[in-house]
Amino acid sequence: MTSQSQNPKTSEAPPVRAPSAVPIDDAVLPFEVGPLDLRGRLTRLGPALDELLEKHAYPTPVAKLLGEAIVLATLLGSALKFDGRFILQTQTDGPVSFLIVDFQAPDRLRAYARFDAGKLVPGLDSGALLGKGHLAMTIDQGADMRRYQGLVALDGGGLEEAAHEYFMRSEQIPTKVRLAVGEEWRGGEGGRHHWRAGGMLLQFLPKAPERARPADLHPGDAPDGAEVHAVTEDDAWVEGQSLIATVEDIELIDPDLSGERLLYRLFHERGVRVFSSLPLRAQCSCSRTAVSGMLSRFSAQDRADMVKDGKVVVTCEFCSSVYEFTPDEAGVETGAGVADAETTNGAATNE
Repeated sequence: MTSQSQNPKTSEAPPVRAPSAVPIDDAVLPFEVGPLDLRGRLTRLGPALDELLEKHAYPTPVAKLLGEAIVLATLLGSALKFDGRFILQTQTDGPVSFLIVDFQAPDRLRAYARFDAGKLVPGLDSGALLGKGHLAMTIDQGADMRRYQGLVALDGGGLEEAAHEYFMRSEQIPTKVRLAVGEEWRGGEGGRHHWRAGGMLLQFLPKAPERARPADLHPGDAPDGAEVHAVTEDDAWVEGQSLIATVEDIELIDPDLSGERLLYRLFHERGVRVFSSLPLRAQCSCSRTAVSGMLSRFSAQDRADMVKDGKVVVTCEFCSSVYEFTPDEAGVETGAGVADAETTNGAATNE
């Protein structure tokens, strides 16, 4: 195994060493397998994932699905080369109707899921939990820059399948993704389950672009007998796919298996190079100042409607932080109408 900073164009031969046996949680480990023209990233999540999920006490199926979305967002968002945001969001008709993961480069994560508890029945896989709708992936480069958004239809499949569909249709980069989420029991007095997750993204990026040329998309309503364009997969990519297919869920989330050792298991025959790991942390971007600014954008009547028991209470859907304001602090005009006791207060979701 070789190790260096994330710059594969260095002219000096990188040092060769044994893979580290020390597991590192809450980090993304970029890597490449030069002889096969493969590049990828490996995510391992522990305490940060636990913090994101435990804030809401989600039912287990919802927590696992949101965990998958968080892992996928780290695999994609960690590729940003600027201080922007990568936002992964689903809107569907399934039991889990809404998921959002906000990755703010280089390392901050927050996430939220909305679900219908009455529709949660035992045995639903991630595809059934999502149902039909769409997955949106947005890259926000800042206030003065244009946003980029990719959309993928969800039709009963899971997030791995959606990621493959996105890369095939939008990026046209041969890509495979693996996602895994599970619970780890930590015993002792007051022991409880802790969430863990892992994921791997592998891409075929040969120097000769014709080697990565994908087959044309299915012709759809073309007449019967129409020739469908086919491209023979490159042997290197066939090998890469077969190797990542051997990765088991337990290997991706095993707290005692380091990321470097997992990569060595898979690619040692070809040689794998790792780059500097990228740390991750659970941290919401909400604040009293940000919420106050959000309130100022509502109309005077809307702010008045938020008053309940003499105050305005705003709860952040991401981190469950509660912000209380007096009517004067919330900008409620004297004499404005006030909502009755059934009015719910605002929820901060986009700050």
